[in-house]
Amino acid sequence: MSDDADQDRPTEYRQHRFRRPPGATEIFLVRHGESAAVVPGVEIPQVDGHDDPALAPDGLWQAEQVGHRLADQQIDAIYVTTLRRTHQTAAPLAEKTGLTPIVEPDLREVHLGDWEGGAFRRNVAEGHPVALQMFETQRWDAIPGAEPSEAFGARLRAGIGRIVAAHPDQRVVVVVHGGVIGELVRQAVDGQRGFAFVGADNGSITHLVVDGDRWIVRRFNDTAHLGGFDLDPEPELPES
Repeated sequence: MSDDADQDRPTEYRQHRFRRPPGATEIFLVRHGESAAVVPGVEIPQVDGHDDPALAPDGLWQAEQVGHRLADQQIDAIYVTTLRRTHQTAAPLAEKTGLTPIVEPDLREVHLGDWEGGAFRRNVAEGHPVALQMFETQRWDAIPGAEPSEAFGARLRAGIGRIVAAHPDQRVVVVVHGGVIGELVRQAVDGQRGFAFVGADNGSITHLVVDGDRWIVRRFNDTAHLGGFDLDPEPELPES
């Protein structure tokens, strides 16, 4: 080898920060802010059979913090689901960026069958036997009439597929639900049990990079914009 070729070699090999692969899509999955509490005797609005509560006051604050956190991140598009808590969460970021949120219906929360109407929160809180079975099997469809886990996963994959196809070499924010984030991250790290990533905090950010068939998890449940991370948090429900 010539002396000139030796001179062209680098003198050191450093670690480098991650760069999005050419053609890939970056996705910031944002869990919507905290939704209104379930109050016995108070009817919950529904959309296509799904509970559709508004954000609680804390949820509106969380939405504002998400907007501040992501406003300067060169976002190319914002997506929401059919449920208004995602629209309300996206609103501050949409105002700051001038982007109009796009609805992706297939990214709505898992359908809880007979436990819509607020029954899910109540039954989980009270330790209903079916709730215990759901956690043991790590399947939503332990609940009577609930959406089969395979069908839920397939429609989420289809929804993400459409977003990725529309945004190569771009970064998008997708405001979704706790169960949705859990299932998408589970698919990204193939082989994990059903609820391995269920429980993302309200207003948290999970960062995926989709490069063809390869899904890269860059971060999960980032809550730095909400005041950090509680090492001993209160127990939290795993959905909506």
